[in-house]
Amino acid sequence: MASQDEGVAPADDRQRVVTAEISDAMVRLYKEVFGRGPTRARTDFAGSDTVICSLWDTLTLGERSLLEIGQHDRARETRILFQYARAGDFVGIIEQNTGRKVVGFVSGMDVEADVAAEVFYLGGRADGDGAPTA
Repeated sequence: MASQDEGVAPADDRQRVVTAEISDAMVRLYKEVFGRGPTRARTDFAGSDTVICSLWDTLTLGERSLLEIGQHDRARETRILFQYARAGDFVGIIEQNTGRKVVGFVSGMDVEADVAAEVFYLGGRADGDGAPTA
């Protein structure tokens, strides 16, 4: 039976480390941008070219106040405005941790369920080489 090279983590282990680091960085970014971070965050690869970050319990006190008066659309629009204003920071986290260029970024939120999704579509390596690395 063949053994793995010593000191080299299996691909699944490397991917778990990468997704955990992305989740931690997203929590820090949410704290910086919104003044509070999510209580739960999870990052997964959806195939080889898509990263999905799911974040729960992210609404601020002000956003919750908007919901209380029925302003769901306004709460959602305000949140999305801030997220896209900082798109470079969101994209930077993914590129830094995957070593791949982000070619598409989609941010969304369900304010009633208080869950946000940051979806990233990956291209070639971030260093300009066209070959995917993940």
